[in-house]
Amino acid sequence: MGLWRKVIDAALDDQTRRSIEEQISWLEAEPSNPRPYHQLAQLLRMQQRQEEALGLLLEAIRLDPAFAPAHAALAEIYAVRDDMDAARRHADAAAANGDPRARQMLARHTHR
Repeated sequence: MGLWRKVIDAALDDQTRRSIEEQISWLEAEPSNPRPYHQLAQLLRMQQRQEEALGLLLEAIRLDPAFAPAHAALAEIYAVRDDMDAARRHADAAAANGDPRARQMLARHTHR
C-alpha cells in the first residue's frame, strides 16, 4: 500500500471514528429518536460491522415503525444475506412510508 493510500485511509478512519462518537452522543441524548440509530448503523456498515448495524436498525423501526430510511437499509442488509422475504418486507415498508429506493434495488437484484 502506498504512502498516500495509508494517509487517506488513516484520515478516513479518524473521520469515521469521530462521526461514530457524534452519533453515539446523539443517541444518548435522544434515545427515543430513530435517526441516530440509523446514522450510527450506516457508519458501522461502512466498517463491515453488519450485526451491530442490524440491531441498531431494528431498534430504529421499533421506535418508529414508519421510519423509511431504516427499512430501506434493512432491505439492503437482508438482500445481501439472501433473505429475500425479509428484504421485500422492509422494502415494502420503506415504500409505504415514502422511500421507493429499496423496492427499486430489489427489482434490479432479482432480475439478474
